[in-house]
Amino acid sequence: METRKVQLSGGTTYTVSLPKSWATEHRIDAGSTLRLHPKGNGSLLVESMGNGGGDERTASVDSSGLDGEGLARTIHALYVVGVDRIRLVDETTHSTERRSAITRLAGRLSGLEVLEASDTAVTLRSLLDAGSVSIRKSVLRLKLVTLGMHRDAVRAFVSGDRSLAEAVIERDDEADRLFAMVTRYFRRSLSNLAVIDELDLSRDELFEYYYVARQFERIADHAEKIARLAGEDQSDDLGDALASHADRARTIADHAADVALSNAHVEMAYDATADRDELVEELDAFGHELHDRDEPGEIHRVSLLLDSIERTAEYGANVAEMAVQRTARRNELPEV
Repeated sequence: METRKVQLSGGTTYTVSLPKSWATEHRIDAGSTLRLHPKGNGSLLVESMGNGGGDERTASVDSSGLDGEGLARTIHALYVVGVDRIRLVDETTHSTERRSAITRLAGRLSGLEVLEASDTAVTLRSLLDAGSVSIRKSVLRLKLVTLGMHRDAVRAFVSGDRSLAEAVIERDDEADRLFAMVTRYFRRSLSNLAVIDELDLSRDELFEYYYVARQFERIADHAEKIARLAGEDQSDDLGDALASHADRARTIADHAADVALSNAHVEMAYDATADRDELVEELDAFGHELHDRDEPGEIHRVSLLLDSIERTAEYGANVAEMAVQRTARRNELPEV
């Protein structure tokens, strides 16, 4: 860390000198333009014009050796780290089937579209504009999608409804799409201060939204897992108990999110963590009772469901803990 004294120039302007090594490293000279980002906490961030800003980030990748899964992972990785233009090159040729697969993969990510395609190269471009994106609304949407998936997945498991289970599995793409977009802007904000200004959020706020979105993305994954377990319907007594436990787990996540995203009273977050502790104890006791049954296959499937319900409650409690931290950061915890 270096310190500088503030100088008064011309009687009206305050000036501060820049470290020469930093200026040289970023090719800053007399007449160069810098971005200044005033922050409400008394800090002022200085950014060189060459550090992102409105510049388009591009990447060109040799995709010839990638199978379908590798191609999907590559496109997803480049998208979430903030690349605007992705060029996939295969000097042999991109078959019609391959180009169609790339188009489908792009469609699974918000704002990403095929800009141009030839036999040897396919270019994707993100059309998202940070100024028109609401991270808070995106996380709220993710919460609604996730909890709806979880509710339907448990219903499909209890009733043996495979059609409903398949619908849940398909909706996981929407949850992934929302989380990928939130991740994209969170990652971009780490290296591009202009993104924070465009989103009209602080870094603290953006991290909190990302963290909450991560927990709900995990719940969505467990909803998909539960849906894939759906098979024969359960007996009424067992089914009712499973549905009740799952409903309590979702309520924990829902109430915690109300504090983190909608400014509900922080007491709801405290209650959510207490409910998590109580539910985990009950799930453990319920799991032990399962072993009295004479159906090993059913015991295995139900045990997997109980694990997913417990993890759902744990992720909800994580959101609650973040909600308490957010309230503390804003100095809004109740006074004793």
